[in-house]
Parts: sequence; structure tokens; C-alpha cells
Amino acid sequence: MSEGPISSYVDKWLAVQPQQRIALPFVDASERDVHVALAALEQEMIASAYGIREPQVAAAKLNWWAEELSGAPASGGRHPLTKLLWSSDRARRVPAERWVAPVLAAMGQIDQGTASDFAAQIAAARGMHGALAELETAWWYGSDASAEKAARVATLSHLLFSLSRLELDADHERLPLPMSRLARHGLSRQQMKSDTPERREAMRAQLADIAAALREAMALDGPLSVFRGLEGRTALTIACGAARAAEPMGALHRGQSRTGPATAFRAWRAARDSRRRE
Repeated sequence: MSEGPISSYVDKWLAVQPQQRIALPFVDASERDVHVALAALEQEMIASAYGIREPQVAAAKLNWWAEELSGAPASGGRHPLTKLLWSSDRARRVPAERWVAPVLAAMGQIDQGTASDFAAQIAAARGMHGALAELETAWWYGSDASAEKAARVATLSHLLFSLSRLELDADHERLPLPMSRLARHGLSRQQMKSDTPERREAMRAQLADIAAALREAMALDGPLSVFRGLEGRTALTIACGAARAAEPMGALHRGQSRTGPATAFRAWRAARDSRRRE
């Protein structure tokens, strides 16, 4: 996957989730390219939804993706990722509406503000990330497979990643911490930009809630792709460790960049569980 027209998109995905590089050898080689292309497409949609700060620019980019994905069944696509995906019969077995649903959900949340509490935060993020999980589950396991477990894992993993960007997003309308948590810990926007006792306590509380919800999600019955299974296991490990750390932000960043034998074992388990569902 290091060469070819989609290499730059794969690199962007692996920059956000470096542990997935360890998972690649555990994916069936005959379909690895198209599975990776779907993961990279997911990252492109996430980047369009969260990485563009000007709402009009983000809306234009998402609208382009909506047109691309709605037209791909007839045209085969124009984007390198879309072309590769529609070279596989899997793409045509996925209901057409599932390809467009994540983009429509992302467009609907462009002007979304900070959630009131943790439950509302999950509900708000579930729109897009649940739709991505439904697309991915249908791709890997068929349109009749339950996507509930994958949707919860995708949503909570996103909230964990958002928390790692707390300092960068402190001035934006949609904050990674819900309003109730900010109020409970007396945390101002300015305090979110530096390591203060208030920020540490707020982060520990958020991490503990994410870890508890991830633990429940991973215990559900239902299929997870190799990549989603590794993401869920990694997110749970990081959230638990950072919640106990003296400096949670540092622990969070170290956990996100760490790969090694423990990651390889989690990837093997994710692949094993994924094959059992096929």
C-alpha cells in the first residue's frame, strides 16, 4: 500500500492511526487494498468534517463527496479511492444510501456547538461516526450485519481522539469537553490551553467515562472489522491508562503514537475475531 495513486490518502489515515500499520499483515492479502481504501476514505470524510474550520469550505468539500459517492455506482468514481473501491464487487453489494449517509450526517453537524453533557456528546457524534460504522460493517460483513457495536466503538474512539486535541480546539465553537464537565471543574477556555489542575481533573473524568463506555461497547455481540477491532482495543487501553496518569494529556498522546508487541497482539485478536464473523 506504499505506492500508487492512493498512497497519500493511506499515509494520512496511518498518520492519525499509526497502530493500523501493525494490523495490515493480518488482513487478507487478496482484499487488503480495497479494505485499506475504505479506511482511507473514512479518514477523508472525517478530515472534511472536522479539519476544515471555514463552514462554507467544509460544506463545499462534503458536497463534493456526496456527489462523488452517489454517482459512483454508475460511473465507477473519479477519486482514486472511489475508483479502487468500485473495482470490487463489495462496493455494489453495499446499499447506495449507506455510501452517502456519513457525508450527509457530517453536513448536518457543521454548525454544531458544544454538547451539554457526555450523553449528548455521544449522541451528537454518533450521527456521522455511526453512519461510517454502518458503511464499514456492510462492506465487510454484508448489509444485514448489525453495526451497533461498531457504531459505539467508532463514536467513542472519535471522542477520545478529540480530547487529545483539546489545546488546539479550545477556541472553537465545538469543544472536546461537554459544558457540564467544564462547569463542574471550573474550567475556562483559556485554562484548556495549558496544563492546570482543573484541566487534569476534567480530562480524567472524561477519560473515565470514555473508558467505561468503550468497555461496554467492546462487550457487545456483533462484528468489527480488523481495523475497527484494533481501534476499539487501542482506544480502551489508552483511555484507561490516561485516566490514571498524573498528566493525562501526555499519557493520551504517548498512547496514540505507541506501537509494539502489545499492539501486535491486539491486532492479532482483532483479526481473529473478524474472521469468526465472516
